[in-house]
Amino acid sequence: MVHTVNFGLLVFWFLKFMAARDWIFSFHGKWFRLAAEDFDRVHYRGMLTFKLGIFLFNLVPYPALRIAG
Repeated sequence: MVHTVNFGLLVFWFLKFMAARDWIFSFHGKWFRLAAEDFDRVHYRGMLTFKLGIFLFNLVPYPALRIAG
């Protein structure tokens, strides 16, 4: 159940980023001086890190607990 919520947040992040990328870039551009390529790279790496965290902390322990228990 928890991994469903996490994947939902990841999909929400992706869809919002794709739909409102220019607005997010201009909004954050007021605080941070980033090129558009760097901004995309930061979001892509953030999504990748979040996805790896989902696998590492939610999906991998489940089979291990099923085998051990």
